[in-house]
Amino acid sequence: MKEKATRAPTPEPGEEAAARQAVVALGKREFMEQFQKLSKGFAADPGNPGSYSCEGCQRCANCMFCKDCDSCYHCTHCVRCELCNNCSHCVDSKSCHACAYCVQCENCTGSAYLLLCHNLQDCNYCFGCVGLSKKDFHILNVPFSRTEYFKVTNRLRKELGIS
Repeated sequence: MKEKATRAPTPEPGEEAAARQAVVALGKREFMEQFQKLSKGFAADPGNPGSYSCEGCQRCANCMFCKDCDSCYHCTHCVRCELCNNCSHCVDSKSCHACAYCVQCENCTGSAYLLLCHNLQDCNYCFGCVGLSKKDFHILNVPFSRTEYFKVTNRLRKELGIS
């Protein structure tokens, strides 16, 4: 189901000149009152403009098949993510950009298959890593072979209760 897009009120073309004159005439107090009114209206509207088949999401735009996300843009199949954009299949992640299949990650960019990672850039298959760039198959910032990585992370996932 497509969600209805909501926007801040914009003057009609014939009303633009009058609206501009009204703004030009505003003093500091009146300007701040109008600004706060616009901000409150935006914050109170949890709409998801341009999103499709999202459930429980708030303030997301152009997302598809997401669930319980907040303030995301152009994400797909994400669950409980916040402030992410251009992400796919991420869960419980925050402020990630162009990531896929990330779980409980924060501030990661251009990465995939991360678990419990923070501030990674262009990384793949990392677990519990922080601040890495262009690395693959790392656990706690230590490199592993592909085979060893999956053996260790499967055990750690079970012990930590991460599915």
